[in-house]
Amino acid sequence: MSEHVGIVGGGLLGLALADRLRGQGYRVTVLEAAPAVGGLAMAWDLGSVRWDKFYHVILLSDSHTHALLERLNLDREFVGSETKTGFYTDGRLHSMSNSMEFLRFPPLGLWGKFRLAITILTASRTTDWKKLERISVIDWLTKLSGRRTVEKIWLPLLKSKLGESYKQASAAFIWATIQRMYAARRSGMKKELFGYVKGGYGRIIDRLTEVLAVAGVELRTNASVKRIYSPIGVGPCVELTSGEVLGFDRVVCTAAPPLAVKMLPDLSTADRERLNGVKYQGIVCASVLLKNPLDRFYVTNLTDSWVPFTGVIEMSALVDRAEFAGKNLVYLPKYVAPDDPMMTEPDASIRERFTAALERMYPHFQRDDVLAFQVARVKHVFPIPTLGYSDRVPPMQTGLPGIWMVNSSQIVNGTLNVNETLQLAERGFAALTSTEHAPAAV
Repeated sequence: MSEHVGIVGGGLLGLALADRLRGQGYRVTVLEAAPAVGGLAMAWDLGSVRWDKFYHVILLSDSHTHALLERLNLDREFVGSETKTGFYTDGRLHSMSNSMEFLRFPPLGLWGKFRLAITILTASRTTDWKKLERISVIDWLTKLSGRRTVEKIWLPLLKSKLGESYKQASAAFIWATIQRMYAARRSGMKKELFGYVKGGYGRIIDRLTEVLAVAGVELRTNASVKRIYSPIGVGPCVELTSGEVLGFDRVVCTAAPPLAVKMLPDLSTADRERLNGVKYQGIVCASVLLKNPLDRFYVTNLTDSWVPFTGVIEMSALVDRAEFAGKNLVYLPKYVAPDDPMMTEPDASIRERFTAALERMYPHFQRDDVLAFQVARVKHVFPIPTLGYSDRVPPMQTGLPGIWMVNSSQIVNGTLNVNETLQLAERGFAALTSTEHAPAAV
């Protein structure tokens, strides 16, 4: 009989890992606490539209994502297009979508623009990310871009993503972001195309779950895990909050470290300290369905501190509006610490603050343009890439017999996105099926 692997967590990471393991003959059961699988990639209903709960984009250079699309026969459904980028600074909206617009960008002088361009070029050509892990992001950016450019451009952007934790972040954070954006150029393409799959990630998740079900993978939702443990003399067990206990040959926990440490009470003190030492950033993200567009930009970066959200992601500037029944979909994300008051702020309060900001930013915007407004929250989205982070990354194999961890904390030279998640699933699969750890026969 083949080895039975239990995967705790039915996000895209857990589903992709299940797909790879089942393809090698393993029996696989996926346990998901939520009513549906998908995690950060799941879809939801927003008024009359069904689309992704959080914003996602597929780059032409996202090789692991495109490989999954081919696996699911969805590769022909990929739609790529050029997009425009906006900058909202000093109370004004500017386009910065090409070289000429960059040269005309008012907040920076010519010398500042030159140094900003050099910073981006340097990051795109740097290969030693380990060296950047030893330098704070502020020190590195200040050295290359200058103090004014950091204060005017980089610091607001860092704060919008990392909050006050930017002070502990290494230069590898901004390096990873720029590297992804320049991947297509390094492969010989002149520019990077942003894209999506018709139907959004909801369609991808639906298709993946169909493939898994046909292959014999058991997907259990509403299966909240209380603890994962290894009784003496038997394989690892998973106890659900319902009281049910499930036995496996191996268990893989894909939950973020702050959650995993609660599920693994028997971890050594050293392992618990390592997991607790990983600091995570959360997100509060509003999805807004509008009658009319806000502007022409897919992404609008914000540098004015009074704006209560991180940026403006106008999905309908990328996605064919027919996907939204002719309406316009906008995401207003705010990255915060897991214990930030916004995590418990009433939706009505967030709606009032966010729509008031839109009125101030876009004079043509009216509140009756809003057809639907919903707020999603996740406390643990991605780890803060602190100085020397890769030296403290939790290992995949725990000190507990048969229990493994594969989670976002193990993305050490990239930023959290679907492509990096799928690459992590490949690394987890390779570790689990290596000669050293694989069963004698499956």
